[in-house]
Amino acid sequence: MGETFYQILGRHRADPLPERKPSWLKVKAPGGETYAHLKHLMRELNLHTVCEEAHCPNIGECWDHGTATFMVLGDVCTRNCAYCAVAHGRPPKYDTEEPARVAAAIAELDLRHAVITSVDRDDLPDFGAYIFAETIRQIRDRIPSCSVEVLVPDFQGSKSSIAAVLEAQPDIYNHNTETVPRLYKRARPGGRYERVMNIFRTAKRIAPDVPTKTGMILGMGETVEEVLLVMRDLREVDVDILTLGQYLRPSDAHIALDRYYTPQEFRALFEAGMEMGFRHVESGPLVRSSYHAWEQVQAAGVA
Repeated sequence: MGETFYQILGRHRADPLPERKPSWLKVKAPGGETYAHLKHLMRELNLHTVCEEAHCPNIGECWDHGTATFMVLGDVCTRNCAYCAVAHGRPPKYDTEEPARVAAAIAELDLRHAVITSVDRDDLPDFGAYIFAETIRQIRDRIPSCSVEVLVPDFQGSKSSIAAVLEAQPDIYNHNTETVPRLYKRARPGGRYERVMNIFRTAKRIAPDVPTKTGMILGMGETVEEVLLVMRDLREVDVDILTLGQYLRPSDAHIALDRYYTPQEFRALFEAGMEMGFRHVESGPLVRSSYHAWEQVQAAGVA
């Protein structure tokens, strides 16, 4: 009889961190013709991607396949999360023409599925909701065949901001949970765990047919038991899609890495999530919220 996923998940908890990254975290350096074209297009249209700003390890793979996650509302965040590589400070005034440029880039790339995200904009009355909604509308007008996923900030829990985005009819409403409640104060001081749960409750009340999605990064000091409890909380608020990936420390100034999860452990978490009733779980060392987003949409039966 094989091991239960609880046995697999508990096996490596006390292992010391290796001096080098495990082999399963090594990725090919970005390059190639498609990568170069996409990078040039982003600079030409004065657009940002979370792929670059957050130092995503999958940038080479995703960009070589002609996919990217567009980051609207600038590249300076009003919050300073301890795990995040995006710059923080006082953002400039947002660009009202940005949604049209994002739609133009998506048309140029001929994308089937687009992911739109942003920095936190606590300085704005609507926390940036209008730009998200307008970007969805611009994409719909220009490329009606393209499905649209929004990876939104928490809008400080504003129901009117959540509603404004959902009224523009995204195909997926995504907001990242990131970590377990015990670590919020240290890792995500501007966020609140219960606020995240309320966001999903609100989204389902406003637009019950729009799939909701969230992601966590693991290895910041959480326990496996805490991860499983969060997964259960997410099912209780009817989250449909879950992503689980390995935390990779951007610099010595960021929260310390506590452990590397093995591919077997990620597989065990996938199985646990599917047993809990998620429509789809994307779980692996290199997984990020928008990694293989199109495949996630298909697996969850959205497209």
